[in-house]
Amino acid sequence: MTRRAAHAQVPSDAARRASFWLDSLAASGADTLRPRTALTANAWFDVCLIGGGLTALWTAYTLKRADPDLRIAVLEREIAGFGASGRNGGWCSALFPRSAASLERTHGRDAAIAMRRAMVDTVDEVGRVTAAEGIDCDFVRGGTVVFARSGAQRRAAQADVDEAASFGVDRLEYWDEHTVAARFGVSGVDDRTPAAVHDPACARVHPAKLVRGLARVVEALGVAIFERTEVLDWSAGRVRFRALDGSDAIGTVSARHVLVATEGYSSQLPRARRRILPIYSLMIATEPLSPDVWREIGLAHGETFSDYRHLLVYGQRTADDRIAFGGRGARYHWGSTLDTRFEHDDRVFAHLQAALAELFPAAAGARITHRWGGPLGIARDWHPTVSYNARTGVGFAGGYVGDGLSTTNLAGRTLADLVLGASSELTALPWVQHRSPLWEPEPLRWAGANLGLLGTGLADHEERLTGRPSLIARAIGPLTGH
Repeated sequence: MTRRAAHAQVPSDAARRASFWLDSLAASGADTLRPRTALTANAWFDVCLIGGGLTALWTAYTLKRADPDLRIAVLEREIAGFGASGRNGGWCSALFPRSAASLERTHGRDAAIAMRRAMVDTVDEVGRVTAAEGIDCDFVRGGTVVFARSGAQRRAAQADVDEAASFGVDRLEYWDEHTVAARFGVSGVDDRTPAAVHDPACARVHPAKLVRGLARVVEALGVAIFERTEVLDWSAGRVRFRALDGSDAIGTVSARHVLVATEGYSSQLPRARRRILPIYSLMIATEPLSPDVWREIGLAHGETFSDYRHLLVYGQRTADDRIAFGGRGARYHWGSTLDTRFEHDDRVFAHLQAALAELFPAAAGARITHRWGGPLGIARDWHPTVSYNARTGVGFAGGYVGDGLSTTNLAGRTLADLVLGASSELTALPWVQHRSPLWEPEPLRWAGANLGLLGTGLADHEERLTGRPSLIARAIGPLTGH
């Protein structure tokens, strides 16, 4: 391999603005967020990974642990963790975009059960590896509390518990109003007291600490990480790139295995333009809350939370006692366009603040210190995949629909087995070699994506008006993996 030093670096301020998580690393002095050296000349590797997020890094980690002699390169346009891996809600969960019942309809009962077991086991696997490798990412397995705040939501919650019990893997618990009142310090029980479902298979993490720490680990194992290196295109055995270090050098990586791990950014690459739809999810973070406020809220360290509305929200209590809270609501942009302007939407941020105050009135007056967002990736059938063509050596993993923090670990381990030619329980999972349909061309893609977003909001409004499960939600369910 020929490698020329790259001296120009982008300011770390751009990375700090990407999320609270990345900003907190820089503010603490734990990470400067300065880019690693760009690749500026032709090179040869055994494995070339496109993208510097968790999928690529978990794949590189697993491959290097299995075969230390493999020459592995990771090419990243910005810095490792700049995308969804450093911006997400910090849920290391067993969630998967397709429900167990949906997987059963598509792949059969045994395959659905195997997928659920693999996802639950992955939560523990992330905790095991981060502990073994000394990655301090605030990993605390406290489970997820999903509040049910209406009669329709309570019925949906009970249905989830019943479905989980029928497959015998997930250990969901239904907490009635009295349990929630006692658990969260509610004085008295009335019609406004929510019920909840508790899922133990989730850990709270600091996602930027995880992805940046994992990057350092794989680099120490001998993996070459090239940042500020933009991939222009790829084909079997070749990846064309351009250095963004000021040299504008264009070159080619030759590799036996080319693995694409760009998630929501896949839409910007010619060969994946209609394979993955990018949808923005936005987040806010409060100032650290006082012990008195936390006693009133009732969330312990390690617990994540959501509720049963259709327009998804999600949050966690951070290690420094903030609430990091996010949700959907940002519209899809024509032509799968990505732009930093789309990461800030005052309407969505106002919705998030109102939703947080509704869930936890004690936090209503908290100052919001950070607002950010980023694109996640959705396949046309909401079905993630790990795919690999042994003949061409080209692989792909993605379509996590926001459930990627833990799913990336499972994807990385599975991709590694496929590259190494190993037949394992992982390579037999139903998402392996799954091929989703392509998204429609414009304007159908724009209309369908935004109508789906509008439908989830209308479904919530319908349930508030009628008190019954939404007919709109039932109609769009098959389009969202349910």
